[in-house]
Amino acid sequence: MKHPDYNSPAELKQVLDANGFSMQKKFGQNFLINEDARRRLVDALELTEGMKVWEVGPGLGAMTNTILERGADLTVFEIDHGFTSLISGFFEDYSKGGTFRIVEGDVMKTWKGHLKEAGQPDRFFGNLPYNIAATIIADTIENNVRFDKCVFTVQKEVAQRMCAKPGTADYSSFSALCQWAYDVKPLLDLAGGNFWPKPNVDSRAVVFTKKADFPCCKNPELFIKMQRALFSSRRKTVRNNLSQFLKNNDLAVSCLEKAGIDIMKRAEVLTLPELLHLSDVIEDAK
Repeated sequence: MKHPDYNSPAELKQVLDANGFSMQKKFGQNFLINEDARRRLVDALELTEGMKVWEVGPGLGAMTNTILERGADLTVFEIDHGFTSLISGFFEDYSKGGTFRIVEGDVMKTWKGHLKEAGQPDRFFGNLPYNIAATIIADTIENNVRFDKCVFTVQKEVAQRMCAKPGTADYSSFSALCQWAYDVKPLLDLAGGNFWPKPNVDSRAVVFTKKADFPCCKNPELFIKMQRALFSSRRKTVRNNLSQFLKNNDLAVSCLEKAGIDIMKRAEVLTLPELLHLSDVIEDAK
């Protein structure tokens, strides 16, 4: 079964219409019709023959096709049954060869089961819908699953949060979490015209490279919970948020002082090393 010309909105629409499908806004479906951008995204994965890759949201397979052409062993996660039926036909030869498989359903509900069944891949890739981008990335990190390299295309404001530095408006618990587990760098910006249907927002591709010195703290589970608590009420000081987290004001003040952190500061000005050190001080104080 021949796949469509992924650079042609008219041909993509024809495929959808012929099969009685419609785009599902709730799934954030937009196809990247810029061939050069697709190439650059896959180039950033730095694939080698036989490398295991996960792709979230393949749609009609534009990126899937490029990844498979590079010789990867690819698993895709697709929630839309109509799309899974089409791409299973488009990439039937790869399926028969054992280098392509589809996990159907909500990736948030299926990724852990597939990980247990098939093991961890080398690469994680996806044009992630706004409604799940931060959630799926945080979920993997918090479950101690890190990939050697990830390339994500997300709504630009989500990418800004991933890369944000302390003291900026975009810096958040999610920023600290991403930068704890990975070196995060922007790759390219994609205006709405690069997609069909054209979205009302701009997108940005980012590259995550696994940090060699992770986790850099004594108790990763404590660090995850602590930093989330510190950012939970942005207007409150670190003393107030940490007191609530530890349920002990005196202990919170003591730990902050031992960590060399001003108790009147707010979490959004704390650097990642400061957050990690505070986590270790709290762990030692238990």
